[in-house]
Amino acid sequence: MTEAAGGVRRRLPRRRPRDPEGRMSLGDHLREFRRRVFVAAAAVVVGAVVAALNYGAIFDFLAEPFNDYKRANPQSDISLNFAEATAAFSNLITLSVFIGVLAASPVWLYQAWAFIVPGLTKKEKRVSLAFIAATVPLFLGGCLLGYVVLPQSLQLLYGFSPEGTSNIQQVSTYFSFVTRFILVFGAGFLFPVFLVAFNAVGILSASRMLAGWRVAVVAIFVFAAVATPTADPMTMFLLAIPLILLYFVAYAVARLIDRRREKARPDWLDVADDEASEL
Repeated sequence: MTEAAGGVRRRLPRRRPRDPEGRMSLGDHLREFRRRVFVAAAAVVVGAVVAALNYGAIFDFLAEPFNDYKRANPQSDISLNFAEATAAFSNLITLSVFIGVLAASPVWLYQAWAFIVPGLTKKEKRVSLAFIAATVPLFLGGCLLGYVVLPQSLQLLYGFSPEGTSNIQQVSTYFSFVTRFILVFGAGFLFPVFLVAFNAVGILSASRMLAGWRVAVVAIFVFAAVATPTADPMTMFLLAIPLILLYFVAYAVARLIDRRREKARPDWLDVADDEASEL
């Protein structure tokens, strides 16, 4: 309570108490969504500002696969070029945002997960923490694999240039290719984590995952072929094979969860409706 002009007391708006069962109205969901988007965006902006202050080192790091090819093929006429006066500044902004997204991945991945599963029980909170603990290193590990694979892909793609031709590369085009290449690998590595999450909440059982492994393998290869920005089969296999291995790792984790769930299942649930249980 506060005292306004004339001695009249005015009641301050009170924060709506949280529903003990985790139920939220549509307005609450929208406000929660806005808050989490703001937190995630703020984290990306902070990461982008830090990246902008270290733009030179980031530029050299992402251009190193290109320079490796140039050093390995001194006879080729290949170089990175800025197309116009504003291109260098635009590239600074683009790379800074890209690094900001990577650096802030623990924050925005947690915000996305926390918005999807509000009102968690204690057990579900432990599952969500395990989800985040697995998601961040897998995403960053996938991005790292994409960077490691990038030189081989460039070697193959630039090798198609006919003899006597030059390959003058626009800086914006090159870095757009590099960032998409890295992000596709990072996003692909999140696939098994969502499988385990679906199993943890009871949507997908381990037996169904094992029964559908052939379909999953085909779907992984289709995803790798469509998502990778290169048309070569080598890159597709370099993305698909780790994802297939991670699929079976996800199956193994889901099987452990199902076994623990079966052990915790009360015996009286298996009693027929026309029989008397021990209760």
